Amino acid sequence: MTLIELFTDHVRNKKSLKDYVEKRKSINTRGEFNNQTLIQAEEDLQRLKKEDPEIYDLMYETLNQYYADDKGCTIEYPIDFVREILKIYQKGIPAQKVYECYKKGLKHECRDAL
Repeated sequence: MTLIELFTDHVRNKKSLKDYVEKRKSINTRGEFNNQTLIQAEEDLQRLKKEDPEIYDLMYETLNQYYADDKGCTIEYPIDFVREILKIYQKGIPAQKVYECYKKGLKHECRDAL
């Protein structure tokens, strides 16, 4: 399994990103995020799940819709998802607003255009 496949599996299937950090140590390639960012993303996901389970579920539903629509570069979907999650607590953007912006991306015609 490649690094991006492993990362995608962890993000899409709601597996711990802390577990992913440990597993990727055996793969000699560079990922999009450093270990600390991934650990922070996992903590943010768990916080969101506890504090706003509705937005947590909606974020994952939207991620699944990105895959269902499959407009191109599926490698970016889990990366973008983690970036959106980090905005909530690291940049202080309200979860509802992050979700709404993330969902709007589904309607963008040039999504994943090269």
